[in-house]
Amino acid sequence: MSEMTSVERVLCVLRREQPDRIPHFEWIIDKQVREAICPGCTMEEFSVRMGLDAILTGADFAKEEISPGKYRNEWGMISEDTGQGHTFPVGGPISTFADLKKYEPPDPHAAGRYDSIERVVAKYKGDKAVGVHLNDVFSIPRNLMGMENLLMAFVAEPELIKGLVELSVEINIEMAKEVAKRGADFVFTGDDYAATEGPMISPDMFGEFLYEPLKRVMAGFKEAGLGVIKHTDGDIMPILDMILDSDIDCLDPIDPVAGLDIGEFKKKYGDRIALKGNVDCAHTLTFGSEKEVVEETKEVIRKAADGGGLILSSSNSIHSAVKPGNYLAMWNAIRMYGRYPIELDAWADSGAGEAFA
Repeated sequence: MSEMTSVERVLCVLRREQPDRIPHFEWIIDKQVREAICPGCTMEEFSVRMGLDAILTGADFAKEEISPGKYRNEWGMISEDTGQGHTFPVGGPISTFADLKKYEPPDPHAAGRYDSIERVVAKYKGDKAVGVHLNDVFSIPRNLMGMENLLMAFVAEPELIKGLVELSVEINIEMAKEVAKRGADFVFTGDDYAATEGPMISPDMFGEFLYEPLKRVMAGFKEAGLGVIKHTDGDIMPILDMILDSDIDCLDPIDPVAGLDIGEFKKKYGDRIALKGNVDCAHTLTFGSEKEVVEETKEVIRKAADGGGLILSSSNSIHSAVKPGNYLAMWNAIRMYGRYPIELDAWADSGAGEAFA
């Protein structure tokens, strides 16, 4: 097979087809890890210099610092620095249904809203796959209310939940239309539904409040011509059928910490969805040796690469505790062992450090 461009490779996988080699990219690569490997690189520059297959971006929302390390954005959401290259939501503008009725969300059509996306598309379209972060049905309601208040409202104020979810669906479908017009290739949504022990709400509540809206927002993304990668950590098995029925193209990360096995997902669902994951970033990439990282990367390939439909990455992100050498070991193993036809025993297990050098 002739060499594909990165965008051809990623879109091939999202169609559950076999590319020339397994693509690789990460949602986040922490600055400390990037600095150790590629000093001074932004995430975008790192992605280019390391030959990652996607450039990730998002819509532009203004924010103001309201106290040291604490910010309020256009949504009225308040977040704090985490030291991990992203912020954590700590407060929002909605507590009651009355708050929702008078709430005005950001305009998805506002001037300048997609400047970052336009810049990335102009620079990389046709070479790298351009992925845009949007939301589906959970993160915006959570951030507008706060997690504890949101979970209580599922029982105490169902109409408030329905209104928040509808707001999220409508605005994200409108944003999808805008990013598609500007040339994005796929969207990824990071609305986590589960923890290690199971879903954050019961399957019955998920079915009542989120299932139909999830299908609608995913249909809106697909109608705009965008591929869809759905991210959610945790044990999603009790709600998996509803997630799959929403017509996503790819599921990430098949969380190994929650006991999910990417090989079982490939066997059972590989004819319906592509998979992204799942070298363990909680244990192997953080505490393991480079040899252990290479072996786990090969195991993911062995279990899930057959016939295509696999984007190989960490099981969540390359956070600050990941050893830079371990990330390089995974990066290199993907390139050594991830070319089709897959031949895992064709290379000597020499260690990724030597191969990278």
